[in-house]
Amino acid sequence: MKLLIKQRVFSWTDTYDVYDENGNTKYYVKSEFFSIGHKIHVYSTLTNLEVGSISEKILTFLPEFNIHINGSNVGSVRKQLTLFRPKYHINYNGWNVTGDIFEWDYDVVDNFNNEIMHISKEFLHFGDTYVLDFINQENEIMGLLLVIAIDAANCSKGN
Repeated sequence: MKLLIKQRVFSWTDTYDVYDENGNTKYYVKSEFFSIGHKIHVYSTLTNLEVGSISEKILTFLPEFNIHINGSNVGSVRKQLTLFRPKYHINYNGWNVTGDIFEWDYDVVDNFNNEIMHISKEFLHFGDTYVLDFINQENEIMGLLLVIAIDAANCSKGN
């Protein structure tokens, strides 16, 4: 199962449309305009209800985000200090990022190295466009929030 995330370029805030593999809009993503740190919400296009959000922790040396699903804090993503390539610590069910984050071609795996999803970035588009290829649909919301958090971390703290 695949999702395609397309950033809206001409917007005052971080705004994305998320499409299923048939090209139908499945989610829309909006950030808050007046907030300290990133606060980004994901809504279902079917119900117009929030299905998840991320919020940036303030007063941290490196970007860190809490991830919320249906109003409950379920995990976090923290950028780690490295010299050449970005690296992230995911605090959720033993998930890890492997591959080349700098090139936006990587996998998210569990503790047993089983692939949860593959993430890639398409470069020939106006605005950021990401492709998420899931092994299991049950990880769709968390995977979407994870990619948005990593994208926000890359934009935070002068990166």
